[in-house]
Amino acid sequence: MPKTYVIPSAAELVSRRQAGLLSTAQCEQLGIGREARRRLVRQVRWTSPARGVYDTDPVPLASRVRDNWFEHAARWRTWFALLLHGSDAVATGCCALVLHGVAGLPRDFPLEVARKDRSPRRTKHGAAVVAYAEFPTDLLEDRAIARVDHAAAQALPRLPRQNALAVLDDLARRFGFDPARRAALHDLVRRRHGAAQLHALFLLVDGRSESPAESFARLSCHDNGVPPDDLQVRVVRGGKVVARVDFAWRLPDGRWLVVEIDGLGPHSTQRALVRDAPRQNLLTASGRVIVLRFKPSDNDRPGGVGSRIAKVLRKHGWTPPREATGATRIYLDDPAPVAAQK
Repeated sequence: MPKTYVIPSAAELVSRRQAGLLSTAQCEQLGIGREARRRLVRQVRWTSPARGVYDTDPVPLASRVRDNWFEHAARWRTWFALLLHGSDAVATGCCALVLHGVAGLPRDFPLEVARKDRSPRRTKHGAAVVAYAEFPTDLLEDRAIARVDHAAAQALPRLPRQNALAVLDDLARRFGFDPARRAALHDLVRRRHGAAQLHALFLLVDGRSESPAESFARLSCHDNGVPPDDLQVRVVRGGKVVARVDFAWRLPDGRWLVVEIDGLGPHSTQRALVRDAPRQNLLTASGRVIVLRFKPSDNDRPGGVGSRIAKVLRKHGWTPPREATGATRIYLDDPAPVAAQK
């Protein structure tokens, strides 16, 4: 075999779909024989993270530099679990949610698959075979994965509260989970072990949350007794919308406290930060708005960002409104800012 062995293009396509991974069986089907695989590993062009699984990227997962590293790592771990347990393994729970593209999962989500042959529970390299009552599946290429509603029902009871809410928010925002579909999902979850913590979360779901970081921060606000008056509030000056802020609270003196959650999203790039600076200056210079900005990591501190927001709100005498305000706009050039219909 020549030293510069050329990997078949069909294998490159399959590995790209599987976050760089291939199984032994797939290699054989794609014309990459045993000796070729051994040579690729010896040359450190490939690695073998477990028996029967090959990684076509020799750089360790944790050391890879890519803009979408978290998404890539989630897909890598999911495909590792599937390939480890064979061609008839079905992605379930968090693994199925990853393949559906649902956001909000923790970095170290549980790895699990089901087997069509109903084989007993076992765990290999941290990836577990689990047994569920029969559930509907979708096909991803040639791989069966739990349908998104059943995948969510399997995953949610095992997630931390903030991740569970982030998943539910993402289902509402991007996957069409309206109140009726959320109620049906709640019914699927209701009898599962660990479901007790989820009942209150279903009442907090809001598809306007645009990132897991926003969902985490909003839950922290609820836990600290300061739920936002409104989300994604538009700020108007001279009849034009000049800004949109993540959370807003109307203060007793007519001003507003607004909160922005920066992070891996609309506010994360250097260009976005440069663009956001004039907007923030406009808000604070108006005298109508107090601005707080937080990084996602700020929510990891004791009490989360909600405790810091609560402290500012108490300082200004804010109390929860008797009824949800909603549908608010902030008018910078009014004599006194008032809530108005969007």
